This record gives sequence, C-alpha cells and structure tokens, in this order.
Amino acid sequence: MNRLIIAICLLLSMQTTFAQLERLEPPNWWADMNLTSVQLLCYGENISDYEVSSKDITIVNVERTENPNYLFVNVNFEGLSAGEYSFKFKKKGSKSFTKAFALKERDANSKERESFNSSDLVYLIMPDRFANGDTSNDSMPSVTEKVNRAEQGGRHGGDLQGVINQLDYLEDLGVTALWSTPLLEDNDAKYSYHTYAQSDVYKIDPRYGTNEDYKRLATEMEQRDMKLIMDYVTNHWGAEHWLIKDLPEQSWIHQFEDNKGKDFPLDGYANSNYRMTTQYDPNASAIDTRYCEDGWFTSTMPDLNQSNPKTLTYLIQNAIWWIEYSGLDGFRVDTYSYNDKEGIANWTKAITDEYPNFNIVGEVWLHNQAQIAYWQKDSKIGALQNFNSHCPSVMDFTLHDAIGVMFKEDNASWNDGMIKAYDNFVNDFLYQDIDNLMVFAENHDTGRINEIYNGSLDHYKLAMTLVATTRGTPQIYYGSEIGMRGDKGKGDGAIRQDFPGGWTTDANNAFTKDGRTEEQEAYHLFSKTLFNFRKETPALHTGELLHYLPENNVYVYFRSLEDQTVMVVLNNNPEEQTLDLSRFAEGIKNATTGKELFSQNTLNLDEPLTVKGKSPLVISLN
Repeated sequence: MNRLIIAICLLLSMQTTFAQLERLEPPNWWADMNLTSVQLLCYGENISDYEVSSKDITIVNVERTENPNYLFVNVNFEGLSAGEYSFKFKKKGSKSFTKAFALKERDANSKERESFNSSDLVYLIMPDRFANGDTSNDSMPSVTEKVNRAEQGGRHGGDLQGVINQLDYLEDLGVTALWSTPLLEDNDAKYSYHTYAQSDVYKIDPRYGTNEDYKRLATEMEQRDMKLIMDYVTNHWGAEHWLIKDLPEQSWIHQFEDNKGKDFPLDGYANSNYRMTTQYDPNASAIDTRYCEDGWFTSTMPDLNQSNPKTLTYLIQNAIWWIEYSGLDGFRVDTYSYNDKEGIANWTKAITDEYPNFNIVGEVWLHNQAQIAYWQKDSKIGALQNFNSHCPSVMDFTLHDAIGVMFKEDNASWNDGMIKAYDNFVNDFLYQDIDNLMVFAENHDTGRINEIYNGSLDHYKLAMTLVATTRGTPQIYYGSEIGMRGDKGKGDGAIRQDFPGGWTTDANNAFTKDGRTEEQEAYHLFSKTLFNFRKETPALHTGELLHYLPENNVYVYFRSLEDQTVMVVLNNNPEEQTLDLSRFAEGIKNATTGKELFSQNTLNLDEPLTVKGKSPLVISLN
C-alpha cells in the first residue's frame, strides 16, 4: 500500500513538473545551419520563475517579459553536431526538471536546394476543396468546426491524402509545382477552410492530416521532380492562436490604444485601410501609413508586429523550420505588402541567407507596374527610397487585370483589346528580374476566368496560351483546366468549389478521362497539350520576349533561346484573320517552316498565315 502511495505521489509530481513547460518552440533545430543563434520560446504557467541551464548548449542569455508564462532562451548551436541535448529548469525551493532538445542532421545539399522558377507551371489548390483522401479526419475533436459539405463556407473534407492521391493527375497535366493555400491549424469556429487565420504555426491542421503527412507529400512530389510551395502568412494570425490568447508582450501584435475600451470586436483593434500605396508614397500622412501597416486585415486576424524583435525572430525561425523539416521548394507570402516594410524585408533576407536559391513570391496586389516592381528584390525603384524587400518574385497583377477584360473587347481601339497585353509588357523594364514574376489569370481570391468569360472554351484558350507562353512563372487555379466556374459575387465559396471526383460520392470524376464530361475533356485536352509543351520547351522558360503592336486585335510575339524559337499568335478578333508574315521577319529569322502545337500542322512561313477567329496558334519554328 505504501509503495502504491509513493508511486502515485511520484506520478503526480512528474505531471506537475512537465505541465510547467507546455511548449518549447521551435521543437528542434538542425546542425550546420547558417542560423546557429536561435531563440527558444518556453511557455508554461509562471515558467519565468525558473532558471535555465545546459551542460552542452551555449545559453547566451534568458529574456523575461511582462507575461510570467514565457521565457525566451537565446542559445547558440555553433560547433555542435547532431544529437540529443537537454535543458535544465530550476526554481528555488522546487525540484528541477529537464527538457530534451534534438539537433538533427540536415538533408544532403539542403542549403543549396533548388526552388521553383520560370521553368515551372504552378498549380494552386485549396486543399479543403480539392480531394478527400481520408474521411476519418473530416472532423476532429481538437478543433471546433466540423465537416459540412452542404455549407458553401464550411469545411468540406479535402486533405493531404487527397492531394497525394492526385499527384499522378497533376504530373500528367504538365504541372511541375504545387502551391496550396495554408495547411497549418486554423481553429476558427466558422470559415476555417481557407486556413489563413492560423491557431498553431508548428502544426498541420488535423483535418488535413499530420506534419508527417505534409512531409510525405513533399517526398512524393520530389520523386516526381515536382516542387512544393508553402503559403506562408507573416502579416497576421487567427484570434484563436494560442499565443494571441496569452500574449508574451502587448507589442507582439499591433494595437490601437485610442480604441481600447470602445465597442470594437477586440480590445485595441482597428481595421487596415488596405491602402498599400502609403508604404512608398512620399506624401503619405503618418496616420494613413500606420493604418495600412498596423491595421488588422479583419477583426479575426490580429496583425503581427514584425517590428518587435521577438515576433520577427519567431516568424523567421518558424519559416526555416518548415523548410528544413518538410523539404520545401518555395514560399508564397500572403498579403506581403501589408507587413511592416522593414520587418518583412528582414524576414525575407533571413530566409534567403539560409537558402540562397530559395524563391519567395510576395502577394503585392497593386494595379501599377512601378508600384509592384518596388517590392521585388534589388528594385531600382525601391532603391530611390533606400528600400530593398529582398523578395525575389512578385505577382503580375496588372497582367491579371488585363486578362480579365481584354478578351471581351472584340472591337479593338487605341486602348481596348490586345493592346492591353502589349502595354503590360512594355513596362517590363521596371522589374529587376523579369523572369521571376508570377503570371496568372485567376487565383483563389479573384473571379474565375471561366465565369468571367461565360464558360467560353475559346476565351479560355486565349487566356491560358498567354499565361503559359509569356515571360515569368505561370500559375493556374485548380479546376479551370476542366472548365470550372463560380461567381465571386455569390461569395468566396463560389470560386472555391469542390473538384468533381475528389469525393467518392461525386456524380462524375474529372480526375480521369473516362469520368470527365465531353466539355470537361475538351478543356482538359487543350490544357494538357499546352502545359506539357511548355514543360518541354526551354524557350518558354527563359527565352527573350519579342512582341509586335497588335493589328486588328491580333497579338504576335516570339520567345527565343539559342536555336529554339516559338511564335505565338493570339487572334482576339471574332473574325478569321490573315497575316502577312514578312512583318515578323525579325522574329522568324531564317526559319522557313513551323509546326503548330494544337493542329500539329506544318506551316510554310513564306506564305500568309490564316488564323481562325478567337483562337491561338503556338508555332515551333524550324
């Protein structure tokens, strides 16, 4: 009996001791990293009462904050080899306890990992709406919102296993890189499917799977020579994030003192004015600039303060941890230009210092090329204000804007029709690295291209041919390759519908040729032909772009690399057009024939070229 009492007392003592340290982040690190100075966040009730020591790890200092539940332990791993280490926590008058910490071996050539680039075709998915490969995780006890496929804004059950199951489909389509909207835990009670309001940034949302499942996805893709891009959110977390619920410091997030105690959704909350122009406007008022940078994206997404050194360090280490843990090939950074400008630049530089070839594309949703170019690494425009974002890639939103209207403009004028495409590219001199722009017709936040053009396959062909053959890295949105539509005016859920066949109960399975409808197959066949041609054609990756002023709403351009040249003709005129090819001699050079991609016909370039109305030609010159 006495032994039983002693055992129970020991067990209770151990539970109390280990409950004292609820979290240690990052949970591990790696040997031989460029970043050897790491700040460990220790969280637990009154953990600041403890002193921390280690026999083998150099502790530079320990920082305490206004919240006694945190300790920030600054350590240096330089010179340490991979292995198991430990920290000792000691409080006066209490028993000490130890916490194990692993330094892991890095994967071979991890530092020099290649990233996505203009040779890739990026496929964007919303995982909750793509495919459900494991129904057992549709609803999970550790998170609030449960599956409800009947609700447009609800969880539908798509997951990591569903993505893995469809990698063969993506590879066959010609996709070489996958960008998934965020997968980290989002414990909002509603609308958690988009996962941009994250509640734990070291954990995959259990409704998608586990951290190990995410790593398995990266491995499966690597075996197919495909690349995985993580959608990383630096600007905000969700209101349900455990750190937000018990802030280490009040300055961890942006708060507005003049709003405290008022009838706002959260104490100290103020919304962003969304005017990103204030970030570089030399005439902007301080208050307008502040409300852009510091204002919250929504009331459920507290705005992170990258000017706080601890917040910024946490974000840097978390990003590097995911790259190293999962074997990532790139980041897309959400709301890049809403962040503290200098803070996000330092975050980006820290990532690329660790991984020199790592590509990061920032979402800079602006409608002026000079303003977008400001945010690209080494921008000469940014340099005018002594600013360098260090962000290698930005999104070509001005091209997106043009694609959404110009193919409706049948009667070309000085400003309408294909001249909008031409005028977009005349400003390429503004960008520091023109190949490293992400080009797209749509994404998860915009109108669907097939809805904009009322389900017209001809219009889709024109838009996709432009995206796939111009300079930059093309990005396509899931389901458009089978004609998926959706009216954004009816809510975001309408443009984020389930991919047909991703659920076993679906009426048709568009992942397979036999399961596609006649219309879906027509879209898919065109897409597959175009995307695989691009995949095998280096001139479309890094070739020089030569274009001609549109005539009669026909836009002609060439992509040339060494001895390979591709001629692209986009006839936006409803009527058939005949081109005198002598005008294009500079692009055609010495070629006499060319093979057209979609018809597979061999064309005589010494003769006039006839192009059907509202159709593209892609010609490999011989």
